[in-house]
Amino acid sequence: MKKRIALLLATIFAVSSLAVGCGDAKNAENDTEKKNNDTTAQEGTANEGTTAEGGLKTGLALSTSLDGSSDGAAQADVTMAAVTVDADGKIVECVIDSVQSKIEFDAKGQLTTDVATEFKTKNELGPDYGMKKFGNAVAEWNEQAAAFAAYCVGKTADEVTGMAVTEEGKAADEDLAASCTIYVGGFQALVAKAAANAVDMGAQAGDKLGLGVATNMAKSTSAAADKEGVAQTYATVAVTTTNADGKITSAVIDAVQADVNFDATGKVTTDLTAAVPSKNELGDAYGMKSASAIGKEWNEQAAAYAAYAVGKTADEVNATAVTEGVPSDADLAASVTVHIADFNTVITKAVNSAK
Repeated sequence: MKKRIALLLATIFAVSSLAVGCGDAKNAENDTEKKNNDTTAQEGTANEGTTAEGGLKTGLALSTSLDGSSDGAAQADVTMAAVTVDADGKIVECVIDSVQSKIEFDAKGQLTTDVATEFKTKNELGPDYGMKKFGNAVAEWNEQAAAFAAYCVGKTADEVTGMAVTEEGKAADEDLAASCTIYVGGFQALVAKAAANAVDMGAQAGDKLGLGVATNMAKSTSAAADKEGVAQTYATVAVTTTNADGKITSAVIDAVQADVNFDATGKVTTDLTAAVPSKNELGDAYGMKSASAIGKEWNEQAAAYAAYAVGKTADEVNATAVTEGVPSDADLAASVTVHIADFNTVITKAVNSAK
């Protein structure tokens, strides 16, 4: 079956044996070098050939790299994978996406990228990402990532991480290599992590899996003589499952705040090799609880809002009453006091992207 899936994808995508990718020539070169992180994407899901029955677990994982940054430009590559997993630990559906944000600043430490900029994911960009145009690839990045996601369906996390790879870090399996020629190490680790994170939240066999992302740089600031500037990539992510009636049956919300500091000469001062955990991974270390009027950390509030979304349609979630951006309903406000606009945005995107 997996060969039929891969051959079908190979026919659709006609992938060449070489692929790099980026939005411009420099990006193409960067993507070739970043084997561990810049392999991610897909707007759709892959579930052909699955026969899952009963309840499913839903999982999400994020991975963030700053190593594309340099003096004068901060770059955050945030990759995310969502899965549903059956009772046997087999992946039923898989969605992968990634956002590559670039925030530039000059030799005086002044931001030159508009702080109102919002960054599209690679799935949203599709052919505009430029892998085919600048990397001479036959298939676009999101197409190749979709092929890898399809390959994961029906496998356990161990089988995904244990797949054969070449010395270059690409798929050794001939069927998969026919449709995915980018580096797969980052994909393997992230999908396995999402499967490990998966929990039973109400998803059932037949539900559709979706992934939504919203990324901005609104809190970035220029440097001053006595204060460093910060290029902040803020990505909010949601995974949802929906049933045939369009009702959300499970949801997970996470976010990552990737900061790159720079001085008044435009020199980066942040350790670009340091890990950038998501807010769910940080937990209490994020530090919201001490300042929260209800004594709840960000990850607790995000989990509460995700639970609130279950049983509702995307339209019903968006209709949630707010006062100055926070929930008005007393019961909901007892567990969620953060602004929910971004939560609603990514939940809606996730529901709408489900296939």
